[in-house]
Amino acid sequence: MLEGNRVSRISVRGFAVASATAVTAVGAVTGVASGSTGQPSSDAEATASETTLLADIPAGQQAQVQTASLTQQADAQAIAADASAKKDAEEAARKQAAADAVAKQKAAQKAEEDAKARKAAEEKASRDATRDASSFPVQGSYTVAQIQAMARSMVGAGQFQCFSNIVDHESSWNYRAVNASSGAYGLFQALPGSKMSSVGADWQTNPATQIKWGLNYMNSRYGSPCQAWSFWQANSWY
Repeated sequence: MLEGNRVSRISVRGFAVASATAVTAVGAVTGVASGSTGQPSSDAEATASETTLLADIPAGQQAQVQTASLTQQADAQAIAADASAKKDAEEAARKQAAADAVAKQKAAQKAEEDAKARKAAEEKASRDATRDASSFPVQGSYTVAQIQAMARSMVGAGQFQCFSNIVDHESSWNYRAVNASSGAYGLFQALPGSKMSSVGADWQTNPATQIKWGLNYMNSRYGSPCQAWSFWQANSWY
């Protein structure tokens, strides 16, 4: 509580009296308070910078010293608050970037899985929609157009072009084609040709039997005719 023009002995250490203006003012009034009319001594200046008491300052100077000290405190608090806010913002941005990266990775994985599932479903649907070799009437001979029509019915639209590309390169759709040097036989140049007997005893004369064998081979070894064709393009064999 104020008593006359003086106040209780409150230390101004907490008000940052170390500022140039405040120290000057404190040094001046210290001499007055002690009864000295000379310049403040070095000991007095040291005391003022460390433990000068607000009660030792004339009432007219107290508001100025308090205002300067509080302004410095407010500035320091503002700087600290800005630094804290910046640090919080950077941390929040880092966490958000990490979360976004994880979300993108999961989205990419899901898209890849969905694409594989769709492809598998399409291939399965294509196989399910095909005709069996035994559903075609047996003939003494077959034209290329007839053999290709069989293949379209057995392979399905989604895989037919890849299937056709392989047959074009292997035998040009000649179901009786024989490789003179190796003995490879038929539409797919199976070696030996007799391995096609696994799907029918008439493998030498029935293109439908050969198509069934070739389709089974491509599906089991490569997953589909189109995957078999990709391998063929890279290696010139399958």
